[in-house]
Amino acid sequence: MSSAKNPTIGVIGAGAWGTALAQMLASDGRNVRLWALEPEVIEAVNGDHRNPLYLPSAHLAPQIRATGDLAELAGLDIVLAVTPAQHLGRVLTDMPHFAGDLVICCKGIEAGTGRLMADVARAAAPNAMQAVLSGPTFAHEVAGGLPTAVTLACEGGEEQWDRLSDAIARPEFRPYYSEDLTGAEIGGAVKNVLAIACGVVDGMELGQNARASLIARGYAEMLRFGLAKGAQAETLAGLCGLGDLVLTCSSTSSRNFSLGKALGQGEDPAALMSNRRTVAEGAHTAPVLREVAREIGIEMPIAEAVCALLEGKTRPDEMVDALLARPLRTEVALPEEGDA
Repeated sequence: MSSAKNPTIGVIGAGAWGTALAQMLASDGRNVRLWALEPEVIEAVNGDHRNPLYLPSAHLAPQIRATGDLAELAGLDIVLAVTPAQHLGRVLTDMPHFAGDLVICCKGIEAGTGRLMADVARAAAPNAMQAVLSGPTFAHEVAGGLPTAVTLACEGGEEQWDRLSDAIARPEFRPYYSEDLTGAEIGGAVKNVLAIACGVVDGMELGQNARASLIARGYAEMLRFGLAKGAQAETLAGLCGLGDLVLTCSSTSSRNFSLGKALGQGEDPAALMSNRRTVAEGAHTAPVLREVAREIGIEMPIAEAVCALLEGKTRPDEMVDALLARPLRTEVALPEEGDA
């Protein structure tokens, strides 16, 4: 490992988001190691300084070197984990003996266990110090150097924050400190599911009023679920919660919103999922979120509706009708009242 003033950095995952983070980190001339699964991505990044498979719009810095060997990242000081959420545990298990700062940048809940990503990472890389980076971040904008702000939650407190913020912050990429890893993770995971619902509204051309209402009521679901899991309300009202929710629910640059829009236009859920190279994490998170919410007694009708739609158990018009037919009630419920 290098000195604390010049830490070595790597990124696991060369999808659009991982590639964008590598480009951002290399923007000050720093060398960045990028692990990719596909040989053609490794060849293109190293030879042409491009990733035509996942981020074709970006011309990548020559300081980014791609590799298919996870062992090359095991001795680095800081590693950003940007794999699809359902593969994080397996990939980290294959990276031997990492003991640096592990920054979780993927958003989801593990199927079969209901674990958040930091819990998955603790089991797979027990010697690492965990952190979570989350917020309103479209990959192509980060890669293009457009202004972006994120939450950086650190389990090691201010000492870890000092290390990571010095290494990660750039003039156009501004992290804000938090110690609430649970809140940072829940905001990122739940908003992906809600973005599918907002895409359905857009695909059905139900208007801006309907989408704004769905964002607000979806945030209420996120907040209830997060508080029940130990998150802080202030975290969920910040960049990694409400900020990310508003962005993801408002643009076809979001894979989750785009998936929902296609569903709202009548396309078949199974066909949409089978034809996608890039991952709409909300589709994988939705059924896990539903089960965890049921287990802890939290009602999440929007998440439930998204699950039914993805499973082919309801049509978009039926989904909307069911949500509109819910009983009228006070907008702000006390915690013990539940409901949405």
